[in-house]
Amino acid sequence: MSSLLSKYQAPDAQGRTQHVTPENAGWQHVGFKAYELEPGQTLTLTGDENEYCLVLVAGKATVKTKDAIFENIGDRMDPFERKKPYAVYVTQGEGCEVVANTALELAVCSAPGIGTYPTRLIVPSDIDAEQRGHGYNKRYVHNILPDYKDADSLLVVEVFTDEGCTSSYPSHKHDTDNEPHETYLEETYYHRLNPAQGFCFQRVYTDDRLLDESVAVYNKDVVKAPKGYHPVATVAGYDNYYLNVMAGPTRKWLFTWEEDHNWVNSESYARKHAE
Repeated sequence: MSSLLSKYQAPDAQGRTQHVTPENAGWQHVGFKAYELEPGQTLTLTGDENEYCLVLVAGKATVKTKDAIFENIGDRMDPFERKKPYAVYVTQGEGCEVVANTALELAVCSAPGIGTYPTRLIVPSDIDAEQRGHGYNKRYVHNILPDYKDADSLLVVEVFTDEGCTSSYPSHKHDTDNEPHETYLEETYYHRLNPAQGFCFQRVYTDDRLLDESVAVYNKDVVKAPKGYHPVATVAGYDNYYLNVMAGPTRKWLFTWEEDHNWVNSESYARKHAE
């Protein structure tokens, strides 16, 4: 099995189903954990050198920090409702307690922080939504923690891609410190499929093809993109959702298109597939 694919595991005693760290991913910045909590179950996260973004993928919870209580947050029971999520930004060094008020699917996104910004609740009205692309390259994006919102390192977005469409495409990369053209950002993809027995494909590859891996991704799997291009393709009958976490030495999302496929961004392609 590819080292870039982290398979879904049944919940452990804490409810954890995914556990990606800089150490086991072989990089420096991004951490990602997923939890499935039963109603009434409590998850305690201790403060450390990281900042966190807790994303309620599905379900409702109460989140408590030393200075605040965010009571009974959450407004969707399934990500494929396509409602904007609730999230909580937790500053570096501050712990929190999460109490599941319903069955809860929780993503815990992390990256190094320095405590610049206080802990805050991110409500749906704080999250910008946009459609990107046209035709078979159309997808819908919720910008949970983009580079124009306050954080030290983290970038967090979620993307919905309909059956038969591609996303994170045309192929693009962000693996080189070359501002203002490109920044180095590690990235994880937490995938969900609807219906749940489905799968999609993701390829991670570099220009020199020294890295070139394609994986079949099932519900609740994680794909790691340490470098190179990383497009996603859905198959007939199954819609795809993924939650992206990115971080690097500079908190800017600057990327380079793969030249061969950049024509898919053209006005002529858009006109051909205009609705």
